[in-house]
Amino acid sequence: MTVLSKENSILNQYIAEIRDAEIQKDSMRFRMNLERLGELFAIQISRELSFETREVTTPLGIANVPVLTEYPVLATILRAGLPFHQGFLRIFDQSENAFISAFRKFEKDGSFSLGIEYASIPDIDNKVVILTDTMLASGSSMLLVYRELIRRGKPKHTFIATIMASVEGLNQVRKHVPQKSVTLLLGVVDDELTAQSFIVPGLGDAGDLAFGKKI
Repeated sequence: MTVLSKENSILNQYIAEIRDAEIQKDSMRFRMNLERLGELFAIQISRELSFETREVTTPLGIANVPVLTEYPVLATILRAGLPFHQGFLRIFDQSENAFISAFRKFEKDGSFSLGIEYASIPDIDNKVVILTDTMLASGSSMLLVYRELIRRGKPKHTFIATIMASVEGLNQVRKHVPQKSVTLLLGVVDDELTAQSFIVPGLGDAGDLAFGKKI
């Protein structure tokens, strides 16, 4: 597990901006910052992938360059995860993509259950998969989607990447995913989680901030 905000970098600037209530009023800037963070996360993960040396012909000769042996499959949870996912796709521009929609079914007493509404998943057998979402609150949605992925295939390795996590959600995911085949990459970890599963201090509802309020 790696928490990227523990080291000073431009990543912390972007996290500060997506938290800032005034800057959040500009939804285009909010989405752009999520994309920028996706790019930084992708570069970090690329250091853990397999490379091979390849000869590249230049106008003046031959260069030996390390290149990826295989692009990872990029998976995200709709809808808040889309800008973050786009940042990854800008770096891993030849990757196949998976999109999964998890929904909450609310009961009259205010309780809810989680379900999968939509899943579009390519072949992931023996491939590296990067599963992304902007927030890891209770951890329930992430675990549900991860289980749907491995129900469809057996990845060689899975990276779970999220910008903001709660301690509770992080512990929940770590408890239920295999440590040897899953690597967690986090932007920042906040201590508190409300009864409504909002991270505190967090940033609010990332989906609403990126795409407008839902009804």
